[in-house]
Amino acid sequence: LDAAALEEFEEVLIKADLGPATAMAITDALRTGRYDREISEEEVKEVLAAEIRKVMDPVAKPLAIDAARKPHVILVVGVNGTGKTTTIGKLTAQLTAEGRKIVLAAGDTFRAAAIEQLKIWGSRSGAEVIAREPGADAAGLAFDALKQAQETGADILLIDTAGRLQNRDELMAELEKILRVIRKVDPSAPHTVLLTLDATTGQNALSQVEIFGKRAGVTGLVMTKLDGTARGGILVAISAKYGLPVHYIGVGEGIDDLEPFIGKLTAQLTAEGRKIVLAAYLKPRLGERVSLARANPGGSPPTFALVREGEAEPLLSFGLIDTIFFWTFDGGTSCHYSRDRELMSRIIATELARSQIISPPPP
Repeated sequence: LDAAALEEFEEVLIKADLGPATAMAITDALRTGRYDREISEEEVKEVLAAEIRKVMDPVAKPLAIDAARKPHVILVVGVNGTGKTTTIGKLTAQLTAEGRKIVLAAGDTFRAAAIEQLKIWGSRSGAEVIAREPGADAAGLAFDALKQAQETGADILLIDTAGRLQNRDELMAELEKILRVIRKVDPSAPHTVLLTLDATTGQNALSQVEIFGKRAGVTGLVMTKLDGTARGGILVAISAKYGLPVHYIGVGEGIDDLEPFIGKLTAQLTAEGRKIVLAAYLKPRLGERVSLARANPGGSPPTFALVREGEAEPLLSFGLIDTIFFWTFDGGTSCHYSRDRELMSRIIATELARSQIISPPPP
């Protein structure tokens, strides 16, 4: 391990959108005690995984809903095409499934399609949708929606907004107007401001977090479009620089494809006489082939994650996981497993269903 090798490795990390600060921290960690000697690929992966976990574990936080607020107001912001309306629809489905009463405000009044899209999402979940004609004043609509949510005793008001480039001052001023107007109804609102980020954006996402944070008071992030070829490395760079909570990741177009961004410690199980920690990164569908992977290679106690078969390879290459076995989810209590992991797989599948981390067995 010499200066040239470290410089080359740092460049690879920066190109993967991890950002200069994180790349430097990783190469510094590699340099310590290893300079000028042979180093194995496994050792590099272990250091890489450890440094990324240092950044990501503190920001992996569930979305907290304050039951004392009636309603808890969630404002969703972001640039064009980051999936704000779709994210709201998926989040609404999850929240209504928890028994919460939801009101949706179709605040993207620039796009008729966005208004119709939100109405469709609302009808699927049984949520009331407050909408106006295209071109209506978005701030006025948000005001009316909050008043309506208060009058009907809604638990949560989700406000959609038009996509706006962070460098367009007049568009950001419109967003600030929405904030001012809803505070006339509830001075503490919005209680949550979610910024949706497209995983394919790359370094421009840093600018989005910076400016939306200053102008709209962003409190948490949703990273969308992680079901494609995007590496999502930019999320590491953002977390290292801003430390904002990451609540969800979007992994598809389906209603269930908004998943909590959970770092670890979602369930503790006992298997084969060993204590293990299970980290659930996804909800498998019936018949879906999944990898149970060790998410902290060499760590103690072992931390495991569920990873879709097609998504395991990039995580393996970064050393973030090593695969233990593959199995096909068929309802929660049984699965196809390798012989030497029979007891572990049976306990894990049963416990996951019981903890509602994966879907329960069909009736």
